[in-house]
Amino acid sequence: MPLKESRQNKAVLILQCLLLLVATGPAHGNGARPEVIRDVGFDQKLGAHMPLDLRFRDEKGTSVVLSEYFRSQPVILMLAYYNCPNLCPLALEGLVKSLKTLSFDAGREFTVLTVSIDPNEGPALAAANKKKYLQRYGRAGAERGWYFLTGESESIERLTQAVGFRYAYDGKQNQYAHSTGIVVLTPQGNVSRYFYGIEYAPRDLRLSLVEASSNKIGSPVDQLLLLCYQYDAATGKYTFAIMNVLRLAGVATTLGLGAFVLIMLRPERVGRARAKKEGLENV
Repeated sequence: MPLKESRQNKAVLILQCLLLLVATGPAHGNGARPEVIRDVGFDQKLGAHMPLDLRFRDEKGTSVVLSEYFRSQPVILMLAYYNCPNLCPLALEGLVKSLKTLSFDAGREFTVLTVSIDPNEGPALAAANKKKYLQRYGRAGAERGWYFLTGESESIERLTQAVGFRYAYDGKQNQYAHSTGIVVLTPQGNVSRYFYGIEYAPRDLRLSLVEASSNKIGSPVDQLLLLCYQYDAATGKYTFAIMNVLRLAGVATTLGLGAFVLIMLRPERVGRARAKKEGLENV
């Protein structure tokens, strides 16, 4: 999506939100949230284990078990619905934009799962969305690493509850009220990190994948960055960890001083060894 078009979409979304606030403001002057969004949210359940026995349908309509996507790679989970008129397309565009900046490839270093929260949506919609966003992603082999699933109400409910995704159906608007974000999961199916909103900082996303993989992917630089940055659960971002940097600096200083002492002592040791050798030869 061109940058100008993306900005226009965001502007329209902001305008819609403002209009909603204006429309609901007089009726909720006491500060109460509108009924339909009162229970909407995205709670962090770090460390929670996914119910990997859940069944869904892939883009071809084949019944699949969630555990099929959790093998040796970390997983990015996005909960959305394919007929969403507002947030979901922007969030998917934001995810594509972030993924395109990474040197990691979906299907090689990680897996992406987009799961519909609408039980009335089927494989045809999932297939159409997969084709659309894979074209925008533009990486070879991504069809074996990014999956769009649909499922029954029970599976959807158990999945959303497991990761703290709370949403509600608005019958008047004929759409779902929900938050947006992604969840990074370990290959074992444990919740590792959350990122909120419709755009995801590439550096944070990369570090989260390296962390969730237990350092099995990434470069030595990534390992160093993980020591310099720590995940802030309150903001869903990686922040500069000054204490970790000071500790690293302290270790580096100690090692440097140790190396300096060894270097300074080496000539003296060499001299002693030479003198001892010469003394033995004179005897």
